[in-house]
Amino acid sequence: MVKSGMFIVHSIVSINILFILFCVPCVSRRSDGWVGLGCCELAMSVECRRECKQAASKNDITKICKKDAEVSHIFLGSTCCSYAGRHTTCREYCQAIFRTDSSPTVSQINAVKDYCQSHSTQLIGCVGNYTKSYPIRNPIDSLYCCDRAEDAHCQVACRRILRTLSTEQEIMEGLIEQCRSQPLPQDPMWQCFLGSAQPPAKPHEEPLPPAKMDRAKLHCCSKANTSLCRDMCQKVSTNWGSQTWQEFHQLCEYNVVETQLIACLADVREPCQLGCTGLSYCSNFNNRPTELFRSCSVQSDQGAMNDIKLWSNGTIKMPFMNIPVLHIRKCQPEMWTAVACALQIKPCHSKSRGSVICKSDCVDILTQCGDLKRFHQGQTPERICELLSPVDDPESCIPLHRYLNPSSLAHSARGEVTHPCNPNPCPSNHLCQVNRKGCPDDFNCQPFFCVPGCKLGDASDFLVPMDTRLQVPVLSPGAGGQADCFEVCVCGASGRLEDCKEMPCVDTSKACVVGGQRKSHGTPFRVDCHPCSCFAGETICSSRQCYSPDSSDQERQRFTGLPCGCPDHFVPVCATNGRTYPSACVARCMGFKDHQFVYGHCRLNEPCSSKPCQRNQRCVPKRRVCLSDATDFPCRQYECVVRPAGCDSQLDPVCDTDGVVHTNLCKLHQSGKALAYMGQCQEDCRKPQPVCGQNSETYNSVCEAFSDRVAVDYEGPCHAVGAGADYAVGSGCDLVACPPPSHPHCVPVTPPGACCPVCASVLRVLWNREQMNVFAKLDRDRPVTVQDVLQILRLHVSVPQCDLFGYLSIDHELVVVIAHLDDRPTRLQVEACSKEAEKMDSLINYGSPTLVSHAPLSSFLSAETRVPVLHPSGATACSPPSLLSVLLLLGLLLSSIM
Repeated sequence: MVKSGMFIVHSIVSINILFILFCVPCVSRRSDGWVGLGCCELAMSVECRRECKQAASKNDITKICKKDAEVSHIFLGSTCCSYAGRHTTCREYCQAIFRTDSSPTVSQINAVKDYCQSHSTQLIGCVGNYTKSYPIRNPIDSLYCCDRAEDAHCQVACRRILRTLSTEQEIMEGLIEQCRSQPLPQDPMWQCFLGSAQPPAKPHEEPLPPAKMDRAKLHCCSKANTSLCRDMCQKVSTNWGSQTWQEFHQLCEYNVVETQLIACLADVREPCQLGCTGLSYCSNFNNRPTELFRSCSVQSDQGAMNDIKLWSNGTIKMPFMNIPVLHIRKCQPEMWTAVACALQIKPCHSKSRGSVICKSDCVDILTQCGDLKRFHQGQTPERICELLSPVDDPESCIPLHRYLNPSSLAHSARGEVTHPCNPNPCPSNHLCQVNRKGCPDDFNCQPFFCVPGCKLGDASDFLVPMDTRLQVPVLSPGAGGQADCFEVCVCGASGRLEDCKEMPCVDTSKACVVGGQRKSHGTPFRVDCHPCSCFAGETICSSRQCYSPDSSDQERQRFTGLPCGCPDHFVPVCATNGRTYPSACVARCMGFKDHQFVYGHCRLNEPCSSKPCQRNQRCVPKRRVCLSDATDFPCRQYECVVRPAGCDSQLDPVCDTDGVVHTNLCKLHQSGKALAYMGQCQEDCRKPQPVCGQNSETYNSVCEAFSDRVAVDYEGPCHAVGAGADYAVGSGCDLVACPPPSHPHCVPVTPPGACCPVCASVLRVLWNREQMNVFAKLDRDRPVTVQDVLQILRLHVSVPQCDLFGYLSIDHELVVVIAHLDDRPTRLQVEACSKEAEKMDSLINYGSPTLVSHAPLSSFLSAETRVPVLHPSGATACSPPSLLSVLLLLGLLLSSIM
């Protein structure tokens, strides 16, 4: 665990080298004076700042920020403020001068003089020439800043002082005395006076939000191990633009005990994504469709080239040391290029999410190319690399030799695995989603959709899709300022979070004691074969049936792998949560009373036979399996709909029982037809051809199974139940005819409760029922279903050649299957789907905001993942596909348009 934490910490050190070297100076030695992110903060408008960060050159930003004044602010400000060097406070006050098009205040001008005089006379002169062109602003123009004061007495006194006093000195002294606070930039009121806040919008403009907050980063603050870093994280997340970020950067982002916090923040800034393409300088990183990268972009490509230029002066400057080097253009130039590109493009491992270079490579390059004569006393390549790259495990670090040559897949594998959303083709306020539904006009069909989204806070670039229910953290003074209080909001049509409702706070200080050992909140662990997690002092474990190696031969023969040791007889019952269990014994073991289940498959029950709807409504069967408590939140298997007067034209095709396709579900209801399954109608599904799903439910066709997001287990009606454990001896599955694996060299995986192994990845997710109940209650008592969760998870599968399916296991874990969409997949496609599963496993186990921002998914506690193993054989011949394989392919093709 220590080593695992170390390389995550030092990967962030490496990642931040770019920021220290480029964004602080803001201006490079390039002819056009453009570097990127640091300069963008000087733009006046939010839109220009955002688009500026995505620009590759000065010419690009000139196209984006069309006003000449806007562009001149950016480049004049970047020139002046670059003289601040590494003096953060000086630079912040300098940037405040250029961040607005109104007159600079005396406070702003004096702040620059006070904090920059001793650092750079050039900066003072540059700013002075600019400010002389503006008249001094009237103090009354800053009345809006008084509203930022936290104390009511200070607010009143502030307004009175600005109206009655005239000189800058009088106003400053009056505010210090009445508000009992010093003019520090992290104080919201003083931050406003000193220029980091913007004035109120004009009447015809949309009003600016009252506070700048990044709730995505605030999600991460609860992961801090030290109270110092937790408090500083909250300040950075709620007082965007203050100098606190620099202190946080130095004290926390390099702290070995803050690995979880660091990894979480990295996910917020730049989530790991499969594939990389379109790079010109770092071209060896292209065409690697099964590798993960954090920052595959034109900007990162340019940044790597700029790194090499700076390092060519003989010194690599870092926040806590300078490394003297020989001429890197002559000493192993290919290795240095790989180093710069790795730091910028940031390859990351699916489990660790780290981006650190392997120690052996670090030692090798510094031994050969470090300028040992200029090393400080005590410095050696080994000691430097122990700080920067303490690991040498190829599963946990980046081996540079991998990127010394172009990918071998450059031509042979083109098209096998694609990444339509990487790089992001959508506008900055939209999310990219893989197109799995097709298009009405196939002549102009894109492989992706751009959907509008909401930011998690006014200072956040983290987007979530519109209409999504979100769990967002709030600061609760009653909880000691800890980010363990949340509210559930909806991403509204306005592009902002709306309809927010408070959730019960979670006491993260409570620990669990297991076997005499203390487990803190959020810690995963095992008890026997059970995956467990500590949640606010409560130990939550799975209900798996454990196999004891000390069992007698007779006990081992009786072990079925089913809950409570139930026999493997298949006499299905349907419980009130909508799940079919293989027997009454299993249903009782999972907590259902005899009156809470009936014999038979759930899908064979007719939910509308009792006529539960009103006369003016139509009862429509709606099969679902509920994760929230079915007693408190009834899991109805129908819905009552009124024939709609009109429907929108949104494409979400559905097939009726007559084999006719409708544009969407609304239009199907409007026509009075019955739903057969979601997606385009398939000719081979017109006649019933029963199949058994991996959830032990019988479906009329493979199309119906995939409409329910369930993969097919075997042909025909369900007649056997598979074990939940891998080591059960014999079961009814022995009589099931399973197809061969889809890839001839695949060692497949058997999903829990299913009979047939598949060449696909399987995740078993432990979740918190009480949290699911909270979300159901806040959603007007609407139950949380397996289908709800799977539809959200599916959005995180970025490779169109892979898709996601799942079900609730008989021992109440959520089973997620990520499979390829081909009956004869290539090795590359299988590997890509496995990488998608490992990526999702990491997001769940680390509690990444990428997932836990979605309200139902924040109930996930931990995940275990099994991926198929491919033998290294070069043979590619496949067995002729069986009937089931053909059916599976049909269903997979169907899923690609759903």
